[in-house]
Amino acid sequence: MDTNIEMIPAYKIAYIRRTGAYGLDNVQIMEQLKSWAREENLFNESSIILGIAQDNPKVTEPKDCRYDACLVVSDEFKVNNNYINFGETFGGKYCVFKISHTADKVQKAWMEIFSELSKRNYKLDDRRPILERYAVQMINNHYCEICVPIL
Repeated sequence: MDTNIEMIPAYKIAYIRRTGAYGLDNVQIMEQLKSWAREENLFNESSIILGIAQDNPKVTEPKDCRYDACLVVSDEFKVNNNYINFGETFGGKYCVFKISHTADKVQKAWMEIFSELSKRNYKLDDRRPILERYAVQMINNHYCEICVPIL
């Protein structure tokens, strides 16, 4: 896996939250978010979409795990409905893993990132969630990123 260290800013986000076991159902809310973003003319070549697993399924019951499909928005953006939530991510230092954007490669990466962190002597900052980052320009080239917060 291609990795680098990056200082990621705090992003202002519009998001849809799903509660339940992580898996294919997360793809559905990601598609809902993209559909909404297109309707609002917010989805373009410079868009950044984030997938944020808010809970660790090793310590949280799968039925209670929260997943947020997010669109990075401008500071001036105002949400005008009850369908979309509004918030901000935590900025800071991240180890960014660039991976092929296929279900198999993403699943494999999730299984390997923690041992990769250990090999590189990076310590996970478990106060911040891991971000799946889908920049449209990167997706168009069949890549995405898993951004792991580190100390």
